[in-house]
Amino acid sequence: MTLRHIAFSNLKRRKAKACFVLLGLLIGVSATVAFVSLVDVLTHDITHKLEMYGANILIIPKTEQLSLSYGGLSLGGVSFEMQELLEESLVRIGTIENAANIAAVGPMVLGAVESATTHLLLAGVAFEESAVLRPWWKIVGHSPHAEGALLGSEVSQLLNLSVGDFLALEEGARLEVTGILEHTGSQDDQLIFVPLKTAQKVLGKQGKISMVEVAALCAGCPVEEMVVQISEVLPAAKVMAIRQVVEGRMETLKHLKSFSYGLSILVMSVGALLVFVTMIGSVRERTSEFGILGAVGFRKGHIVRIVLLEAGIISVVAGVLGYLLGLAATQSLTPLFAQSHQVHVPWDPVLALSVLLVALLLGLGSSIYPAVLASNMDPNEALRAL
Repeated sequence: MTLRHIAFSNLKRRKAKACFVLLGLLIGVSATVAFVSLVDVLTHDITHKLEMYGANILIIPKTEQLSLSYGGLSLGGVSFEMQELLEESLVRIGTIENAANIAAVGPMVLGAVESATTHLLLAGVAFEESAVLRPWWKIVGHSPHAEGALLGSEVSQLLNLSVGDFLALEEGARLEVTGILEHTGSQDDQLIFVPLKTAQKVLGKQGKISMVEVAALCAGCPVEEMVVQISEVLPAAKVMAIRQVVEGRMETLKHLKSFSYGLSILVMSVGALLVFVTMIGSVRERTSEFGILGAVGFRKGHIVRIVLLEAGIISVVAGVLGYLLGLAATQSLTPLFAQSHQVHVPWDPVLALSVLLVALLLGLGSSIYPAVLASNMDPNEALRAL
């Protein structure tokens, strides 16, 4: 009979003890898998939601201007020198080192226009980038064509215009209202949006840009480095990062990961302690058995290997079942945190192998002392206790 057969036979005869050890490791492994997987899923969910905030890098022309504003009340400014950004220079943004992290680049040209009744602010934008830069937009109608316009909700009410009506400007343009923005609560409600080329033509700013919005909200995007890189390729521009969005995201993810790792260590430690106590109790109950093994010629190394082999078998089973149970728990809990019912927790072979190795190390590590204790038992005293 080999040591392996002895270990399997002992596990079969002592099912209650084996199941107790298995339960201790199973709770630790499954909880760790659930914590880590949940954080990974929530990280992707948070990243996706933060991307809905749109641009997080703003590029404007350099200007020596003192802005006289306070608390949202603008009193104008004193401009000493004003430069325009050239549209052709924007291609340099795609040459920076972290260009792959850029989700969208949206040039915009702004200018004042006049209708028959009032002054208006015209904004030329790249509508093909709006889905990334302004995902909160809800349009009644559709985006404008070359001779069309998208009105903010307040503009449409002020001018009493609906989809299909025409807006005549003093600058000579006649624009068809193809869509109206639902109320956003932002300055977008007070603007007229037209295609970039149309606005440049109406405002007489062909090839010129007033500002550029850049969306680089992806996991791990080095936004501050990107700001420096864009500033180097566009020396005539002032590049700014919207720090609140970036720093808030990174801080949230950092806390989530730290919390999950801390809980994992705590639960695994409790599981290891449970294994240790159970194995100690099991060894003390099997005093006579180890005495007989020593009396028939088994060396101390053989007894140590038997105890560790039993712990190793239980640890492997706990690692496999714990990973599957942890995935199932993550699948069930994620909708509660991500507020989404279409959640798929992917199979992660690296995590599966990691928790299997951790379970094995914890199981064996917690059983070393009990195994040594069993091997040091005096056969004579053990047999005398029969």
